[in-house]
Amino acid sequence: MWQAIFWAAAAYNLVIGVPSMLRGGASTEARIVGLLVAGFGVVYAMVAYDPARFGPVLWAGVLGKIGVIALMGPAVAKGQAPKAVGYVLAGDALFTLAFFAFLLGGGVSAS
Repeated sequence: MWQAIFWAAAAYNLVIGVPSMLRGGASTEARIVGLLVAGFGVVYAMVAYDPARFGPVLWAGVLGKIGVIALMGPAVAKGQAPKAVGYVLAGDALFTLAFFAFLLGGGVSAS
């Protein structure tokens, strides 16, 4: 089950990050954000490949996703960001909960 969740997180980040990075006319800042999102997708793919070995790096994903939600959430709540951003943040929140469940629920072995 965990591997499927991590593969889904990898795909989610890559589907969002790669087009953002490559979008014509995008600002440098938007391209950098896309690159970082895609980079996290690669990290999640590594975790999916070997959760016992790479699972602890999900703490970086937790920090990143909580940060994105905290930074972009208020603009979504005020209607100052596109509705689609709210859907992306909802997905980030769900993956954050899954990462916490894995990390705190014994998904990572104590060794």
